[in-house]
Amino acid sequence: MVRIEVYTDTAGKIHGFAAKGHSGFAPHGQDIVCAAVSVLLQTAILGLEEVAGIVPQTKIADGQLECYLTLEQAGRPEVGVIMRTMLVGLKAIEAEYGDYVSVRLSST
Repeated sequence: MVRIEVYTDTAGKIHGFAAKGHSGFAPHGQDIVCAAVSVLLQTAILGLEEVAGIVPQTKIADGQLECYLTLEQAGRPEVGVIMRTMLVGLKAIEAEYGDYVSVRLSST
């Protein structure tokens, strides 16, 4: 299962996420659930870099993708739009493939 934790501040602004695991929906290279999650997370990072002009702190390894922003960066309107759009997409995948994907909000 892919477990995604989305980090928010007390105002609900997203300032990072950590995704770990593989969905197990299909064999490696054919797993549309893993691919969908990966595309959303990587597109969010690209959006932060290319649209918002922010270079987030990231960690990428097999079955792991993490992204962290400062609270100041997370407070920017364009960052909020990028991160909320990512969350909407992740929640939609979870709604359809809940046996393979878990999305949890964590207030820090």
